[in-house]
Amino acid sequence: MRYGKPNAAEDEGVLDRDLVMKVAITGATGFVGHRLVPWLHNEGHELVLLVRKPQKATRLFPAAQFTRVKVVPYTPLQSGDWQAKISACDGVVNLAGEPISERWTPESKKAILNSRQLGTAKLVEAITQAAVKPQVMVSASAIGYYGTSETTTFDETSASGQDFLAQVCQAWEAAAAPVTEMGLRLAILRIGIVLGPEGGALAKMIPPFQLFAGGPIGSGKQWVSWIHREDLVRLIGKALTDANLSGVYNATAPQPVRMQEFCQVLGDVLHRPSWLPVPDFALELLLGEGAKLVLEGQQVQAKRTLAAGFTFEYPAIAPALKQILS
Repeated sequence: MRYGKPNAAEDEGVLDRDLVMKVAITGATGFVGHRLVPWLHNEGHELVLLVRKPQKATRLFPAAQFTRVKVVPYTPLQSGDWQAKISACDGVVNLAGEPISERWTPESKKAILNSRQLGTAKLVEAITQAAVKPQVMVSASAIGYYGTSETTTFDETSASGQDFLAQVCQAWEAAAAPVTEMGLRLAILRIGIVLGPEGGALAKMIPPFQLFAGGPIGSGKQWVSWIHREDLVRLIGKALTDANLSGVYNATAPQPVRMQEFCQVLGDVLHRPSWLPVPDFALELLLGEGAKLVLEGQQVQAKRTLAAGFTFEYPAIAPALKQILS
């Protein structure tokens, strides 16, 4: 159900201020989700959080403050009573997935794939069964879809890569695709490296700099395609409410940078030198096969996102890092 939103402040280009929605969200307690929830709640939306750890969700989003939030325990890889909560929601945001920034083992790779492919399939199963179906699904993917390259520039029309993460992203997106056959509008966001306070990639990069031991990872020539978390949250909001958005959109800032520049700016913001490179073998020892994404990188442009009228508040890396770390 949609209804009028009272006393809404203007924020042109993100949400239609005459409408609010009932939105089901997976991954609500993750790095992106735990910022998305208060943002959408502040916009007046009613939220249904599908979470594996209800106690964590109620701690992050206390009922006294988040009056339009309902926490629903769910088993992402299994059918269950949670699926009935999708009925009568206007929209679904699918952010759930196991972290990819740990050392990859056969078991962890299986968990990474299943959490996205099977988890999304179970969400689509819930939509299939819903008596009153949502109108839109916003489903996460990743720029890992394109594979890695130091020389190629990728946009939303580029072909997929062939490595493990590319295969995961293909399966992830394919699992969401059936909702279009039910009449839902589907927006898939291929997300770059998300930058924000107290988590994500920055949380792992800052400590060496604080110890005066920071520097570029690998050659420093690889591309970093990134997005400020606040811009990502706003883009999810736009994808939910803008009926013109469907298909694939890259969620990356307009100005990707090479790793050397990224670390130089990070050092400047932290008032620390960026002089001690992290050698390839050290990262490979830590992450194994998963080091490839960091060591090789990719240059991604958000052509469809910009063409859709989305304006990035943080298009450049220096202002983004200054805002996050101030």
